[in-house]
Amino acid sequence: MKTIDELLADGVDGKRVFVRADLNVPLDGGTITDDGRIRAVLPTVKALADAGAKVVVASHLGRPKGAPDPAFSLAPAAARLGELLGRDVAFATDTVGESAQTTVAGLTGGQVAVLENLRFNPGETAKDDAERAAFAGQLAALADAYVGDGFGAVHRKHASVFDLPKRLPHYAGYLIATEVGVLKQLTEDVKRPYVVALGGAKVSDKLAVIDQLLGKADRLLIGGGMAYTFLKAKGYEVGISLLQEDQVPVVQEYMERAEKNGVELVLPVDVLVATEFPDLKTKAPATYTTVDADAIPADQEGLDIGPKTRELYASKLADAATVFWNGPMGVFEHPDYAGGTRAVAQALVDADGFTVVGGGDSAAAVRTLGFDENAFGHISTGGGASLEYLEGKTLPGLAALED
Repeated sequence: MKTIDELLADGVDGKRVFVRADLNVPLDGGTITDDGRIRAVLPTVKALADAGAKVVVASHLGRPKGAPDPAFSLAPAAARLGELLGRDVAFATDTVGESAQTTVAGLTGGQVAVLENLRFNPGETAKDDAERAAFAGQLAALADAYVGDGFGAVHRKHASVFDLPKRLPHYAGYLIATEVGVLKQLTEDVKRPYVVALGGAKVSDKLAVIDQLLGKADRLLIGGGMAYTFLKAKGYEVGISLLQEDQVPVVQEYMERAEKNGVELVLPVDVLVATEFPDLKTKAPATYTTVDADAIPADQEGLDIGPKTRELYASKLADAATVFWNGPMGVFEHPDYAGGTRAVAQALVDADGFTVVGGGDSAAAVRTLGFDENAFGHISTGGGASLEYLEGKTLPGLAALED
């Protein structure tokens, strides 16, 4: 895989360089609530602009239906990118149309432009290879070289991620190079003890990675909504907690494999329960109780790991040489149910080993809860991409850069 340093060494002054970034930031109306993904691509964009390239940045945002939708415009992200770069950033109001062509044609060396949301064009996410290829061809006409730096999208077989690099000289940006390097540390010659903490809503989202980790990790700590399927698999009452009943047999088999393989599978010993889900808009104080994990009332749901579990998980992370964490331990968006996620994050901060926060809600939680990002070994920008890499899957965006 060629890197951006090789592109810079060849010289980019006056060349149009297409940077596939991941500017898929959370928005509250038109306000960005977490600009972490924008900041992650800054080193690549700045290096190219400083070297005199005409930088064309493109990304998706959200899941529009293949047509323009103001709610998913990249205009706020383009404005924020300009603020962080400390220079004007032009914005094209379409992807490959008149505005994009005019905006790119108007760039001079060292200037940056952002194209409108790639998913406003149905060719970006098309299942049909020819339709995707046609859109990639239109994008290729806007550039002389391609830099892939949108790690959060490399697991998607989309036009700008998979098809476009084949049409231009292609290179990995600084972010992707860093992300791949980190993931190799989690899969090749891993320093032990290797502890993985998994949370989030659905156990089905994590089954494939658990399957892989049962042969690699020393300990698996389970929290979040997915924990209740594990507790059900142990025969416990889980009340109205999030449960994937159809996954219970699979989870039981995984628990047996963990024991057979000598992998320590750690489940919550106590949980915070309530009769109703908290109001995440007003953040009104919640009414909850703490019960042992085998004593969840039939009319209540678990919303966070309890204090005894927090201490237990912290102790299981304390001696780790390598840690991977993906998924919150509870409904961290509400202050009354953020304690479990906060405890795991703090345990990573306190650990002496190499700690990786696996993107998605985990990365959002770290920022929301006010942790210093530099206190972690690495915070990934792609939760789904990280998990699929650990599952051993071939990621289309990385494969395209390696060709």
